[in-house]
Amino acid sequence: MPSCKGGNSLVSAQTSGDTLHLDHARYLTLEDHGAFTTATISNPWDTTRILHTYILVPDSTELPAALPEGTVVRVPLKNALVYSTVHQSLIGELGAMDAIGGICDLQYIHNPELLQRISDGKVTDCGNSNTPNIERIIQLSPDAVILSPYENSGTYGKLGQMGIPLIECADYMESTPLGRAEWMKFYGILFGRTDKANEMFGSIENEYNRLKALTDTVTSRPKVLIDRLYGNSWYVPTSNSTTGAYLHDAGAVNPFADKGKAGSVALAGEQVLHEAGDADIWLIRYAQDSDKTLRELSADHPLYGQFKAFKLKKVYGCNTDRVNYYEEMPFHPHWMLRDLIMICHPELETGVEAPRYFSLLTP
Repeated sequence: MPSCKGGNSLVSAQTSGDTLHLDHARYLTLEDHGAFTTATISNPWDTTRILHTYILVPDSTELPAALPEGTVVRVPLKNALVYSTVHQSLIGELGAMDAIGGICDLQYIHNPELLQRISDGKVTDCGNSNTPNIERIIQLSPDAVILSPYENSGTYGKLGQMGIPLIECADYMESTPLGRAEWMKFYGILFGRTDKANEMFGSIENEYNRLKALTDTVTSRPKVLIDRLYGNSWYVPTSNSTTGAYLHDAGAVNPFADKGKAGSVALAGEQVLHEAGDADIWLIRYAQDSDKTLRELSADHPLYGQFKAFKLKKVYGCNTDRVNYYEEMPFHPHWMLRDLIMICHPELETGVEAPRYFSLLTP
């Protein structure tokens, strides 16, 4: 029996296949059924439920007569609408840039090749990801839309009514760096780059584990403070977050590790100062034309100058307007870990001379 859930879906008796081994991803399951592959995504906000199941069928073969329930996606994708720069960047690295037919949030794209393709009219700008231009999407007629789901995302309004497969990329909800990065195996299948994705992840996993092992015997672990106030809230990482995992693996102490099961917790600035005012190192991410200075930071809020790391001039910043942090880091966790180890344990030999993303704020 055919159904219309999330695009071209078919419903039939469930079939079992060979599970493709994933070591780190918690919310993704891949099964090889020979004629097709199933990708099952667990609901990160309610793990007793399935967020989505995709039936990935090679477009070089006939559609099998009987398929399990799910959204049928013909692979490899050749004309995808890709919302986020994170996935746009990964698809390019996998060698499938030509398969990106449309993008959203042009202002956040830094990739020169993709920008040139947009300028040449080979890639359609479909507007803001929160309110995409439906007319342009209709004209593009993509074979799939690559987007990130949120809790209670619903049916995506008009977009969800167009019959286009919506690939809900819940990778950002993984609680470990390698867990998120391992999703590249799914994207490799979607874009016909399975071998490339497997090879790339294997190399990243080996390097991440090599770096992590460097901190196994460190005798002192600095306390590290992350980010700053956004409005009236300071979102701090718990142990159940990728940032918390990074700090642990880098041989650092997360002052908010025990703040609950959520990935991050919103605290008042005064509470952060009370609990982490003695942090040895402070890492901030920001976006502006010029690199932020300590003077600027102290002017941003009167609390900032009271932190020990500020007084000791141990504040490191990542200017995301000038480095490709958000595009690269999610699927290259070894680069982020290396930065943290170099900052927290400069005595350890990581193999490079300077951090990739973070640098000391000047006075």
